[in-house]
Amino acid sequence: MFKRALAVVSLLVAAVSGCGDVDDGGSPGARGGEALTVFAAASLTEVFTGLGEEFEAAHPGVRVRFNFAGSSTLAQQITQGAPVDVFAAASPATMATVAGAGDAAGQPRVFTRNRLVIAVPKDDLGAVESVGDLSKSGLKVILCAVQVPCGAAAEKALGAAGVKVEPVSREQDVKAVLTKVGIGEADAGLVYRTDAKAAGGRVRGIEFPESARALNDYSIVEVAEAPHSALAKEFIELVLGAQGRAALTRAGFEAP
Repeated sequence: MFKRALAVVSLLVAAVSGCGDVDDGGSPGARGGEALTVFAAASLTEVFTGLGEEFEAAHPGVRVRFNFAGSSTLAQQITQGAPVDVFAAASPATMATVAGAGDAAGQPRVFTRNRLVIAVPKDDLGAVESVGDLSKSGLKVILCAVQVPCGAAAEKALGAAGVKVEPVSREQDVKAVLTKVGIGEADAGLVYRTDAKAAGGRVRGIEFPESARALNDYSIVEVAEAPHSALAKEFIELVLGAQGRAALTRAGFEAP
């Protein structure tokens, strides 16, 4: 409790974005304007935002506030005492950081998995067509930082392909890689299949077989001393249930 009490409130003010910041208005059945705080990997942005809206609709007066970022960054914030209800990480190793620190209430549960694709600008003229092309001289490639799940997966996939890449930059989450490729600051980057799909044509995603050697399992858990434990459990069940599975499948995620 002492560690949680010392958490800096400004952390959430700066980092958390709400998917339902509408005045509760004292509507009948409202639960006093409760706000469920969910920290989730950046690659879950679109699908979790949609699930958050469904959760709010089923819980009048409750808002779901998300902090989407690199899993390692979120894990660090949680272990430093951020008041969080639910954590969804993009790799078992990152979740283990939180569980190992005693900040997981119960056993984390794997709910989906994801794989990498090569993202290139939509108007790319074929400079990159396979993973081997990423080692071409003069090609500007961006990867996630190695401590982030998408970066660790990239290293593993490139190693399996026997391809050496010298990235021009390493980003703290997969959305940053996707953005830079989409605006033409890079010739290619390794992102999750789901992020390339969510980009809506801003980039082209190229599948490569070695990505199967670097699948990332996503897990979810209620955070210890969650301010809204009952709501946290309900949100986790939504993610693990039929609605969650359907939303994840539509987004391009795979069954674990």
